[in-house]
Amino acid sequence: MAQPVIKPTVHPVLPIVEWVRGYRHEWLSQDAFAGVALWAVMVPEGMAYASIVGVPPIMGLYTIVPALLAYALLGSSRQLVVGPDTATGLISALTVGAIATQGTADFNSLTSTLAVLIGFLFLVFGFMRMGWVASFIPAPVMRGFIEGLVYVTIIGQVPHLLGIDGTSGNFFQKLGNVLTHLPDVHFAPALTGLLSLAAMLLLRRLVPLVPAALVVMATATIVIGVLGGDATGVHVAGHIPSGLPSLVLPNLDPAIWMQLAPGAFAIVMVGYAEALGAAKAAALESGGAIDPNQELIAHGPANMLSGLFGGFLVVGSLSKTSVAMAAGARSQAANLVAAALCFLTLIFLTPLFRTMPQPALAAVVIAAMLHLTKPSYLQQLFARSRWSFANAIVVIAGELILGVPQGIALGVVLSLLTLIYLASHPQSAELGKLPDTEAYRDVDRHPEAETFDGLLIWRIGGDLFFASIGRIGATLKAALSARPQIKCVLLDFGSVSFMDVSAADELAALIKELQSSGLIVAFSRVRDEVRDGMRFPGIETMVGPDRFYERTTDGVNAWLGGDHLG
Repeated sequence: MAQPVIKPTVHPVLPIVEWVRGYRHEWLSQDAFAGVALWAVMVPEGMAYASIVGVPPIMGLYTIVPALLAYALLGSSRQLVVGPDTATGLISALTVGAIATQGTADFNSLTSTLAVLIGFLFLVFGFMRMGWVASFIPAPVMRGFIEGLVYVTIIGQVPHLLGIDGTSGNFFQKLGNVLTHLPDVHFAPALTGLLSLAAMLLLRRLVPLVPAALVVMATATIVIGVLGGDATGVHVAGHIPSGLPSLVLPNLDPAIWMQLAPGAFAIVMVGYAEALGAAKAAALESGGAIDPNQELIAHGPANMLSGLFGGFLVVGSLSKTSVAMAAGARSQAANLVAAALCFLTLIFLTPLFRTMPQPALAAVVIAAMLHLTKPSYLQQLFARSRWSFANAIVVIAGELILGVPQGIALGVVLSLLTLIYLASHPQSAELGKLPDTEAYRDVDRHPEAETFDGLLIWRIGGDLFFASIGRIGATLKAALSARPQIKCVLLDFGSVSFMDVSAADELAALIKELQSSGLIVAFSRVRDEVRDGMRFPGIETMVGPDRFYERTTDGVNAWLGGDHLG
């Protein structure tokens, strides 16, 4: 399997130039077929996902074409597909819903404005070379966020599926509303929704290569149209305009942008993490180079153009990318074919969607959500790390009880707190020598490891800075208090690549305290840059240059040789 290449720099030319130069004629038929498959998936899903965002179905189609074109020109992945997304779409709906009422022209306009703002942030982060930011959301927190989002989205779509009134609020309020209104369920919309959902799940399971969303939406639309449309009691899309979208200027009111900014930041963080993961997954399968900073830049125009043409936000999608790859896509030419077909759909085919039933749209969304959930991952996480499992559960609970934006904020805070905790609690340990080797390992994990009378070999478990040096000193003192016979401490610095000023000063004070109690202090495996930092607070002078050893074995041999480490 090919390994993805992660490039650290921005492409000197448009990425499209690179893949066009290496394009092979035999790829054309594969890309054309993949483009058709993408079109078959993106048209119905784009219109269905518009309901998550809270805007008319036509805005889903307005979103697809400019986003695909922009990413094909600027994206570093040969096969990543950008488009509407469930996770970030719900954040968009909640962000705009705090300012405008869903179903109004202001709501639709602000949704497009949010897409422009998101694109602007992507561009800024890209030019600032901040492609590393996604690494601050660990996988368990991201999975917890997605799992919680699945439940929130599904419960929000159930009223549309069953033809009952919905409500606002958190997950449990919406669940209570559904249970309260179950007696009000009407036969026709409920039958349409449940049959559509069952068909989606069966098609995906039995014939995964068939575009289930297109088949279900087309069948439901035709049947409801033949039976009389609205007269059946099923809510339908009604008139959907044909032709190209008009240019939509964003709302430039600074106060509005300030209100949209928190949601926009959340979408950029979550969306970029999803997109980069999808791009890396594609590169693992087919090779190619991924530039994290260029991915940020490519998502900028993709979102800005979508917003300017009346659409909503887009991000790289693993599910759509998987469709393209399964259909044989070899390059972004597949995206260009899909964009061309979606363009033709806008001009000629929108009248066919007039009797498209809302319960079927809800079924498409729910099926997509069920495809995203991975309860088995949580089970594995529980077995692997109770701490990581707890983080994921807290994020899920935060989304269900407090709301999606609050759940995201909670996840980010948890990630940062976890990072701070781990950095400030390095795993120091007493080392012993494995029999018949020169390897030194943690004596708690390797009881067979040999220790030496009067000598404590102490491994510093990570970098030293103001938040970790106190922990290092406390654990070392605890180990010494349990071993009063110790005469010498040999500090193994092999894991230390950085030491700040505060840590250097406190280390000097610790060494002085140990020496005042009659202990000899020595070092092994100290990196040059760390040793340079030791000279300023006088550590090298206090210890003595002769007590710095290249190998831990050298320090042990010096102690066993009876020269008391110099």
